[in-house]
Amino acid sequence: MSSKTLKKGFTTGAAAAAAVKAALIAFFSKKLKSVEILFLTGEKKHIDIKAIKKIADNEYEALVIKDAGDDPDITHKAHIGARVTVLNSDELVINIFGGKGVGTITKPGLELPVGEPAINPGPRTMIQNSVAEVFTLFNINNKQVDIEIFVPNGEILAKKTLNARLGILGGISILGTTGIVTPMSHDAYIATIKASISVAAAKGLSTLVFTTGRRSERFAMEIFKPFREEAFIQTGDFFKASLDMVLLNPKIKSVTYTVFFGKAVKMSLGFEHTHAAKSELTLKKLSRWALDITKNYELEKMIASANTARHAFSFIYPDFPKLIFHVGQKIKETAQKFSNHKLEIRVIILDFDGKPVFDSNKNGTHVYKGE
Repeated sequence: MSSKTLKKGFTTGAAAAAAVKAALIAFFSKKLKSVEILFLTGEKKHIDIKAIKKIADNEYEALVIKDAGDDPDITHKAHIGARVTVLNSDELVINIFGGKGVGTITKPGLELPVGEPAINPGPRTMIQNSVAEVFTLFNINNKQVDIEIFVPNGEILAKKTLNARLGILGGISILGTTGIVTPMSHDAYIATIKASISVAAAKGLSTLVFTTGRRSERFAMEIFKPFREEAFIQTGDFFKASLDMVLLNPKIKSVTYTVFFGKAVKMSLGFEHTHAAKSELTLKKLSRWALDITKNYELEKMIASANTARHAFSFIYPDFPKLIFHVGQKIKETAQKFSNHKLEIRVIILDFDGKPVFDSNKNGTHVYKGE
């Protein structure tokens, strides 16, 4: 990674708050090219406004282009909009709605109740703060403000997310704990894992199947066909953090890991985060285990000189089952340690075609033989 300072960005929630502020200021005064937003960290930032349009005498609409900085996600450069309607009232009232492209909560277990638009608490607070700042600026106390957040391309973007799995239908979620996107912070991914686990727990599930991505999840779903879709959770590289999230839900009693051999080796080494940058260290350790377990110097040398874990696996399977068994058992031990021994852990290691080569629920040093 470059040593240069990575550029921070702002969340969909911050974009929504900026759009609200711009639309409201346009109603009371004039159209601005940028507005200053107060993040929930106390920091402030000017966010550019893409467009402002008058819809009616008491209704304005503003658009912001979301900027995720140097850690772009699927909503990077997405248009986030707000339509603001100002009505007379005896007191200050702020209503927040979800419009086109903003998902609706349809399953319990998330931060918001079923039926609500998927605009999380952090963004809602930032939107309310934006309204309060404008009202203070223009010395206004008694108005009703109806706010509709919309994402023109939200339904298409949502197909690239896990929203449907979580029961968020019709669009994306408006997210952000602080409003700031910090490159490599992984906050959004961990938040998704946490939400997925909460939905599973709310559905009454006690066993989860963790995978590291879409491909391993597809194979896991074949192995566990009777399981509900909510039981399957993609945890990416977050080995320890995903178990931390499970421990927040006492209803979850057991976790089954279904992983490819490459990730399996990193997990067996006890890495809390199984990033690809650790590949060289992984192969060195695996080669030492190979010698200790098999006493085969040729195997040690081949693994040590392998380009990838996939390459190393071609030397190991199916001739050296005890080495694969060792990797699987080390994963189970590490997972039990990370979960404070409060969860029942099962580990299934897949070959690179998705076939199980190890299952910790089998007795002895059982490893599936190649066909």
